[in-house]
Amino acid sequence: MRVRDELGELFADAEFAETFGVRGRPGWLPGRLALVTVLQFAENLTDRAAAHRVRYGMDFKYALGLELDDPGFDASVLSEFRTRLVEHGLEKKALDLLLTALKDRGLVKAGGKQRTDSTRVLAAVRDLNRLELAGETLRASLETLACAAPDWLAKAVPVREWAARYGPRTNSWHPPASTAKREEMALVYGQDGFTLLEALHAPHTPVWLRELPALQVLRTVWLQNYHRTVTEAGPEVTRRESGDLPPGRLRLASPYDTDAHYGLKQGSWWTGYKVQTPTMQ
Repeated sequence: MRVRDELGELFADAEFAETFGVRGRPGWLPGRLALVTVLQFAENLTDRAAAHRVRYGMDFKYALGLELDDPGFDASVLSEFRTRLVEHGLEKKALDLLLTALKDRGLVKAGGKQRTDSTRVLAAVRDLNRLELAGETLRASLETLACAAPDWLAKAVPVREWAARYGPRTNSWHPPASTAKREEMALVYGQDGFTLLEALHAPHTPVWLRELPALQVLRTVWLQNYHRTVTEAGPEVTRRESGDLPPGRLRLASPYDTDAHYGLKQGSWWTGYKVQTPTMQ
């Protein structure tokens, strides 16, 4: 609300007009969408949560100049808007307009010092805890093998049992409430993953199977999250303790985006990337 009181209209529609076609049904005003993306980042909101705040939050409605009964927009509109910005090379437009507004009000000075800072860029992937990451990585590997080598997969693993365990995506189920049950599930995932990796490295297995990207990710995630030792009773699988995990900048956070890593800055965690950007002082 103070942003609107102090700075007025930050983002005019005309500044982003080239990202919208002249045909089709009317879209949500691009200037408002630009402000929503800024508020979304400031509040650390998902697209769905940001759309909910626009629809029901009086503070967002005030900042955007909306009527109280304005229905807002579907959450997918934000993703589409960001895609248009990137396609038209306007991803820095919001920052440039904000700096201009601040300069006009004497809040920053032209020719002042600049420094390079690492800006958080959120990955377009779902945040996964270690249990979900293991389950989803193994599920993605099995999906890949089911398409690439279904006959080999049917002979290498108990397909019926594993289909029940790894068929649903991890975002469609709730993990056990009990810590002991979650630990048990994590170890089952670990044992199954090593079973699959062993089968992939067996002498009769075609080499190209273990070179598939999804299987390379499986191997990396398992190395980063599990230990396997051989004892008199046979192979024993254990999870790495938190102090034994690789640094966040090296640890994979998603089986689908290997460039996304865990980041920490000023006490805030996120999953994504860092981009070096100049910041005025």
